[in-house]
Amino acid sequence: MVETSSAAPPPEPVDRQPRWGELPLSAVGDELLSLVDGAAKVLIGDADPIRIAVAAFVAGGHVIFEDIPGVGKTLLAKTLARLLGGTFGRVQGTPDLLPSDLTGVTVLDDDHRQWTFHPGPLFHNVVLVDELNRATPRTQSALLEAMAERQVTVDGVSHGLPDPFVVLATQNPLGGDLGTFPLVAGQRDRFAVSLSLGLPDRDAELRVLTGQGGEHVLERLRPVARLERWIELRRTIDDVFVHPVIVQYVLDLVDVVRQRAGSRQPISTRATLTLLRVARGHALVSGRDHVSPDDIQAVAIPALAHRILDATNDDLPTARTWIGEFVRHVPVPPTSPT
Repeated sequence: MVETSSAAPPPEPVDRQPRWGELPLSAVGDELLSLVDGAAKVLIGDADPIRIAVAAFVAGGHVIFEDIPGVGKTLLAKTLARLLGGTFGRVQGTPDLLPSDLTGVTVLDDDHRQWTFHPGPLFHNVVLVDELNRATPRTQSALLEAMAERQVTVDGVSHGLPDPFVVLATQNPLGGDLGTFPLVAGQRDRFAVSLSLGLPDRDAELRVLTGQGGEHVLERLRPVARLERWIELRRTIDDVFVHPVIVQYVLDLVDVVRQRAGSRQPISTRATLTLLRVARGHALVSGRDHVSPDDIQAVAIPALAHRILDATNDDLPTARTWIGEFVRHVPVPPTSPT
């Protein structure tokens, strides 16, 4: 005779991580895929940079686009801003741009005889900083506190920024381009990913030439979801399961980058955390509730390349090539760990 017990099983620990397959795909939301699809209708060509930009956004990160002029950097940034909704601010980087042009100023209200803060363009949900590297280092530094702490301090008073808050910046390559200033290491580190769009293939360029995509499609776009929904989606990022094997894979990759990058800017712990967080976002965009090695490989170059540059060599394409080689040298763990 088999004895049974009517006692309830002991409760599971509250801090237990979800196993693979436990996070419902409905938590991901169709909005993320709608973001990618909507942007792909405007920017014809490779959709991978769009997916990674959306992954960075849902991971709570900022994005910088670097490429030659005329390939759609600003167009993509404006498209994402339109689809995300909320308020939108734009800043054009110029050498005479002042920090207060970003953060805002405190002025004396003659009628009420008191100082009043007038917020700058950073006080929007989506901020496009076009040609960031044309602004001086002093003005670039005005973004540091905003991007890291979601606040700005003016005249000793801190002012919180909206939630969500994301910076989408663009810059042209430095080589031979007069009037540009390299981003300092701390500024580069504030961007979750750096993306390059590249030239479209022949078929994509043909579609552009025949009137598909572009500004006229952008004008017809509407926000994909309410701001409250984006806040909810960002919270789901911590529920995306990461197996310990995947964590070790990330550490192995970062170790190789640190060892082989030589005297260049070392990879920080914040960079490692960002890499894993963006990989979680990439898993969500891909419709999965767990991180796979493919997610790590997809975001490794965008998340790490811009962080190993130094003041004497700001060649981002070369850095991307290096990171790609490092990724190929690190053994890939099993795709279905138990």
